[in-house]
Amino acid sequence: MLSKLNIVILAAGKGSRMHSARPKVLHPLAGRPLLGHVINAARELGPAKLLVVYGHGGEAVPQAFADSDITWVNQVQQLGTGHALQQAAAELDDDGATLILYGDVPLISVGTLRILLEAMNGDSVGLLTVSLPNPEGYGRIVRDAEGQVKFIVEHKDASEAERAIREVNTGIMALPTAQMKKWLSALRNDNAQGEYYLTDVIAMAVADGVRVNACHPGHHWEVMGVNSAAQLAHLERLHQHEVAARLMERGVRLMDPKRIDVRGELVCGRDVSIDVNCVFEGRVVLGDNVAVAAHCVLRDVSVGEGARIAPFSLIEEAQIGDNGRIGPFARIRPGTVLAEAVHIGNFVELKNSQVDRGSKINHLSYIGDTTVGKNVNIGAGTITCNYDGANKHRTVIEDDAFIGSDTQLIAPVTVGKGATIGAGATITRDAPAEQLTLSRAKQVTIPSWKRPVKQVK
Repeated sequence: MLSKLNIVILAAGKGSRMHSARPKVLHPLAGRPLLGHVINAARELGPAKLLVVYGHGGEAVPQAFADSDITWVNQVQQLGTGHALQQAAAELDDDGATLILYGDVPLISVGTLRILLEAMNGDSVGLLTVSLPNPEGYGRIVRDAEGQVKFIVEHKDASEAERAIREVNTGIMALPTAQMKKWLSALRNDNAQGEYYLTDVIAMAVADGVRVNACHPGHHWEVMGVNSAAQLAHLERLHQHEVAARLMERGVRLMDPKRIDVRGELVCGRDVSIDVNCVFEGRVVLGDNVAVAAHCVLRDVSVGEGARIAPFSLIEEAQIGDNGRIGPFARIRPGTVLAEAVHIGNFVELKNSQVDRGSKINHLSYIGDTTVGKNVNIGAGTITCNYDGANKHRTVIEDDAFIGSDTQLIAPVTVGKGATIGAGATITRDAPAEQLTLSRAKQVTIPSWKRPVKQVK
């Protein structure tokens, strides 16, 4: 390795086969833009300088990454990979190496890139290649009789004999920067596509007596690019397969490893089980002995030890305490914090609320902007009316309170410790502690009333 490492990510392609107004490198894989995956891998190598060459999509690409450590270079005209690197050359330090990556090749691993950099072995060129059973469309690696790399020929320019070669160019390479700049200045576009091919620098290096050392990725899918929605879906499943394999290696029980999606970071304790078709977004932490049932979505959530999440529950930006019981069909919205042994049942929605130890909200209720004490029971159909049409207001329900079914609590209001609210109540004023509060009208029967009869047409 040379003293300084530059990393250039080429991300200017149009991606016309995506049939999308969104720049190709901003399409998401596992919840993160394609380019974001490559940037993260590049950062792990600790480069002295990190550059991204962008073009199609304009300023939308740099605006998607508010990172001060990236130098953005605009390739106004897209005239090939060699031309793209020419645009960045002036920004690169001569006394180091330059690693070339691609914004639409998201699954490249840091381990493979370290092997590539080691393959430079001083001032050599490191070239990442892969052998494919069907190399159609790829540039072929042409070697001499001793097996040394001579040059790369693009598929459209290759002879029949060259097209029979299975070893292909991935585009990922590491070059001594000072010599790379010289080779870039000599590129020509007299080829089938009229473009400046970066691959032509390989023949120039050989001509200058610079050895080209080829190495291979740990897995062939690391160097697969995205050019269509179908390819993006294929890479998504490959990535999720690898994520599932790593989870199971750490002891997580997946009911079906083919039916899980992790779109961020999933951290699991011991003896965690996850049923089918669950989606984890952002950063999700599952404590020991947590069970997540089928068809749940968790986004930026921490779940305490021994908690159980029943099917079809949606939890976002919330904290679930130890031994909690959630769902089925529960919705926990941002800002909600549940303490130990809290039960949230079917068709219950919480938003920006704190529920203390042992409290239960088991059926068909909406609790928003509310502080709930310990050992509170909230009956079915209870609603905290927290919005007056212009402002949000808070409800406080103190320890040991019992809220009867079909109650409306008109915020701001406080239910005192140990208070009981009778079923069907509409509470507009504070309810005193240890007392029964009702708001029912007197029950009456109207003898003369008759049920409407359907009119005959």
